[in-house]
Amino acid sequence: MTIREDVKNKLKEAMIKKDIALISTLRLVISSIKDKDIIAKGKGNDVGINDEEIISLLQTMIKQRKSSIDMFLEGKRDDLAKKEENEIEIILNFLPKQLSNEEINIIIDANISSCGASSMKDMGLVIKSIKNQYNGKMDFGNVSKIIKSKLSNR
Repeated sequence: MTIREDVKNKLKEAMIKKDIALISTLRLVISSIKDKDIIAKGKGNDVGINDEEIISLLQTMIKQRKSSIDMFLEGKRDDLAKKEENEIEIILNFLPKQLSNEEINIIIDANISSCGASSMKDMGLVIKSIKNQYNGKMDFGNVSKIIKSKLSNR
């Protein structure tokens, strides 16, 4: 089952259960997917976006919500921050299982070695190598920070 189908099925279930928060978030996800489909179809892709592109879209949605949470907490709007946190939890259900910090560190060390990275200028090469293998399975904002700290210590 594709992510697109999974989201639609979860929406149907949420509508039966009348879970308003879940319905709202899933509709946002479906809307974002449709927007990307329209753009893809305009570029000649009649099928729309694939699961890999949907994963990227979901990760972007999570980043946006994390940014919103920070702003809401600064503005002392805990209620809105909580709503964004709930949306993140719902969106995370459609992403592949996220790797642990230990697994991420092992992967980073292995890729730094295999790429022969020795300084900060090799960071892009390491990130590209990891993204090709593990896209959607880790937060690349966090990965870049770890890689940066490891390469700056060399």
